[in-house]
Amino acid sequence: MTATRTRDIKATVQLVHLLQTAGADVVRIAVDSREDAAAIADIRRETSTNLSIDLQENYRLAELVAPHADKIRYNPGHLYHHERGRPWRDKVRWLADLAGEFGCALRVGVNCGSVDPDQREQFAADDSIGPMLASAWEHCMALDAYGFDQYCVSLKDSDPNKVIDLNRRFAAQRPDVPLHLGVTEAGMPPEGIIKTRIAFEQLIGQGIGDTIRVSLTVPNEEKGEEIRVGREILADIQAGRVRSVVRFDSNGLNIISCPSCSRVENEAFVQLAQQVKQMTAYAASHRITIAVMGCRVNGPGETDDADLGLWCGPHYVNLKRGTEPLGAFPYDQVLSRLKTELDALIAEQRRAESAL
Repeated sequence: MTATRTRDIKATVQLVHLLQTAGADVVRIAVDSREDAAAIADIRRETSTNLSIDLQENYRLAELVAPHADKIRYNPGHLYHHERGRPWRDKVRWLADLAGEFGCALRVGVNCGSVDPDQREQFAADDSIGPMLASAWEHCMALDAYGFDQYCVSLKDSDPNKVIDLNRRFAAQRPDVPLHLGVTEAGMPPEGIIKTRIAFEQLIGQGIGDTIRVSLTVPNEEKGEEIRVGREILADIQAGRVRSVVRFDSNGLNIISCPSCSRVENEAFVQLAQQVKQMTAYAASHRITIAVMGCRVNGPGETDDADLGLWCGPHYVNLKRGTEPLGAFPYDQVLSRLKTELDALIAEQRRAESAL
């Protein structure tokens, strides 16, 4: 996935070429505005790879990008952000008709941090897998009913164990639907590679999965590393070199960070994620999850399950403790406040352990 501002055509084309040279078969580009969508026509003219266009929060942008896309990705949870009074089924039918008209595929992209709110209400608060599966199955049935069969599904979470469970359960019920695999916000190397390998080996080794994406928090010039890692994992699986354990069980510090994309409003996000990793090294033995997210789209929702969460804006970083907002801090000041909160969590854990 590109991480440049999509409307910056030159930079985006350069990154598409970098990814294609690294071995990418499909490159995903996000559009977040009409300016982004308008740029896709120029990007298409200057690239030859398969382009998957991510609609983000505005499904209506599909009409601008469909003539130039090989695939369009939409998120069921984001269909509620525009035209709230219009039923989601009408929106999906419109997308299916548009995709059929221009001969492009669709991806139903279900993400742990932006699940369909109606589905979430039907399940217990601690059940994150149920609403994701229900949403995916529901959209598959809708597309089937509309006579559109050129689609795939992705079910992504930052926890590789949940990715494994989600995709196994989906494939058991809908083995006919192609699956796009990925651990979202896997984080920085090497931990992000380990999480991804665990999920891919357990799923692809059982014949589950048709396309993959490796999501690592790395600078733009190192984005080719995601392709190299993905192809290395595939080659190992094919050769029977399976390295992972059956389950991922982190008894220590777990840092989740997104891979960066065109939604990131400040490129300092990647450096901040690296600084968080360095600063928190002293807490490695404590079972604490810290999430570092690069944008406003998925950042707020995908930090809710973390003990401490940071989601980055253009000038400030929003810090959370669980679902509780703690304020917005400049990039050069947020680390000190994060350390204060981390120390408080560690102290609470120690008090709880001593009371046992």
